[in-house]
Amino acid sequence: MSGGFISRGFKGRRQQADVAGRLPPGQHLESGFPVLSAGPTPNTPLDQWDFVVTGSVKAPKRWNWNELLALPHETPTVDVHCVTKWSKLDTHWEGVSVDLLLREVEYDSTSVRYATAFSEGDYTTNLPLADLLGGKAWVVFGYDGQPLDPVHGGPARLLVPHLYFWKSAKWVRGLRLTEQDQPGFWESLGYHNYGDPWKEQRYSGD
Repeated sequence: MSGGFISRGFKGRRQQADVAGRLPPGQHLESGFPVLSAGPTPNTPLDQWDFVVTGSVKAPKRWNWNELLALPHETPTVDVHCVTKWSKLDTHWEGVSVDLLLREVEYDSTSVRYATAFSEGDYTTNLPLADLLGGKAWVVFGYDGQPLDPVHGGPARLLVPHLYFWKSAKWVRGLRLTEQDQPGFWESLGYHNYGDPWKEQRYSGD
């Protein structure tokens, strides 16, 4: 996923004044799209792909690839910030809002407060459910007018741009709703549990 082991000694490049206000502390502007992953790039045939919401729900809800594409699309343009200290501004995506997906699932909103995103290869990352709702998150399958490349998480990845990019799980296959927070892959290895780039929440002690 987009988050690798990093060095505290990394020094960002000097920024131009017109973009500096959009960069969280410690970040530098990146014109390319770096590829950082915790393992090999999976290749799931689309006829075998699905996305499921499970966990503390009345009944799991599943979409196959064609069903996901048939849902109303959104085209968010957002800035993304990687924990390895690069930021990319005005990235263009296409996908389905998590709000729309969760409206099709029955759960107790007074007790279910967390979600775990899970992906191919057993990768997981945890988020407060509130950070996936209110127009803050999408399951995206398009980038810059093209199908999302597998090296960037295609056929579909989670997009949660207000948090460090490792929370935007590549190759996402579902969300597990829970009443208790359950640290994911990088969080269990010492990354911050929440990951707010504006507070530089990179490590568990930050």
